[in-house]
Amino acid sequence: MPGKAERGFTFMPFDKFTPITRRNLLKTTGALANAAAIQSLLPGRLFAQHGAAEGAPDAYAVPKPDLAGPVQPSWQSVRDFYHVPSWFHDAKIGIFIHWGLYSIPAHKSEWYPKWMYTTDVAWHTEHYGPPDKFGYKDFIPLFKPTQFDADAWVNLFQRSGARYMCPVAEHHDGFAMWDSDITPWCAGKMGPKRDFIGELEKAARKQNMVWGCSTHRMEHHTFMYPAPGVPNDQFDPWNAGFYGPPIQDINMNGPNASAAFQGDWLARIQELTDKYHPEILYMDNGVNPREYDPIKLRAAAYLFNRAHEAGYETTLCTKQWAYLYGTLQTAEGMGGSPQWIYPGAWQCDTSIGNSWGYITGLRVLDGAALVRQLITIASVGGNYMLNVAPMADGSIPEDQQKSLLAMGEWLRRNGEAVYGSKAWLRPGEGPGVPEEAPQEWRGWPTGMGLPGNLHNHYPPAPTAADFRFIVNKGNLYATGLLPPENGGAGFEVRLASFGKGKARIERVTLLDGARPVEFRQTEEALVCNVPARDAAVAGLPYTLKLEGAMSSFGT
Repeated sequence: MPGKAERGFTFMPFDKFTPITRRNLLKTTGALANAAAIQSLLPGRLFAQHGAAEGAPDAYAVPKPDLAGPVQPSWQSVRDFYHVPSWFHDAKIGIFIHWGLYSIPAHKSEWYPKWMYTTDVAWHTEHYGPPDKFGYKDFIPLFKPTQFDADAWVNLFQRSGARYMCPVAEHHDGFAMWDSDITPWCAGKMGPKRDFIGELEKAARKQNMVWGCSTHRMEHHTFMYPAPGVPNDQFDPWNAGFYGPPIQDINMNGPNASAAFQGDWLARIQELTDKYHPEILYMDNGVNPREYDPIKLRAAAYLFNRAHEAGYETTLCTKQWAYLYGTLQTAEGMGGSPQWIYPGAWQCDTSIGNSWGYITGLRVLDGAALVRQLITIASVGGNYMLNVAPMADGSIPEDQQKSLLAMGEWLRRNGEAVYGSKAWLRPGEGPGVPEEAPQEWRGWPTGMGLPGNLHNHYPPAPTAADFRFIVNKGNLYATGLLPPENGGAGFEVRLASFGKGKARIERVTLLDGARPVEFRQTEEALVCNVPARDAAVAGLPYTLKLEGAMSSFGT
């Protein structure tokens, strides 16, 4: 049966695919009841992508040819071309954003599209209907982010002290948050019909924020496979362009994606590169297997050649051994971050709450906790990429904003100790700081497989004796992670790392307000009398600037 060709994919008119007879009308009453909402899926008449057999090429986009340029799709070529972007080490703080269809149910986590077909069928059925009648695709017409304001988001991130941002362009669910020319299953063609990635890129560049985005698509090919016996909509050929259809594979990060799916993955990388010019392109665990090296190297070459052609710096950001060269390294969550000084270019991405995507009842960290995390990561040489979780309507909840702005106010007063800083010889001192490199000092680049004792237990709860050390431009900055309860009136602190014979301290300053600190060096410690602090930040960490004739402070 002939369909309508548009932008490289095939559509089948609903009224031609299914004759409207009384019998068929009765059979499809449930679907037609939602017709008014579903009409928003695509421009004009109601169309659905024509399905294809599993793995057939016409279910997926075909990538463009490789670009001519200095980078070839080989590890040697990527290695020889790549350098860490000049902005990265100085920036120190980025914002990650998980926001999409999964924000609508706001249940359990951003993995809702997996749970609704497996462990949480009952919850989904109670709230939306059985998954064969209301599948994940049916959230698309419900996605109405009337409160989304890209300029306001970026302004908030700027005020939080962040220097770069990285919204998720496509999560494991397979719904593209941009206006795509190679798939209709995107925010630009369905539901809100808005190019969210494009709007955020424009706002970021207008406000001088380093711009990036992330893709988690490679996990999609197995991610939503239904549990045995669960009625579902995933194998309806009309939905092949969205659901895959999925492959039954217990390891979504395994190497079993079809060649056609891999090609579609590359086509989407190319489109993100050509349309939005990311200065950092983040990829999740799905790209880790060595079996994907040929397609991954084509993606890297395309990204670097396009950036070279346009004259801007860019980088990949990946986990584990996914990319041998051409990438920043990332650790997932504070529990997965290195616990000792880790060389090279890396970041820790961690969330402001107990889920990456917004959920009802999200437990949000306060500003003091964010500052402690930031300083902990900086003390071992990393960048801090903090994830925020907007609601489905496009608003960022007040509790998240409050925490972000508290961190921003702290950085306004103490940013000298953070931006452009480096790790010292050791990360700090105190009961919550390791005295030597622990066995797993390198951290865990993914939460999958993370030892149970590290989940939500690192760093440990701070004490008033815990300090983190950072160096910047010849000075050492010692940040006390937890001020004493009566710290608003001034207090005494002791730094054992800088007693007589260990350092010659010439000046100590409370960085906030640049106020001189009375001090003395004993054989046991540097003893400082910290003056009273501004009540607005009295509960937040505090930073002492140490100056002296110490070559080990570095530059």
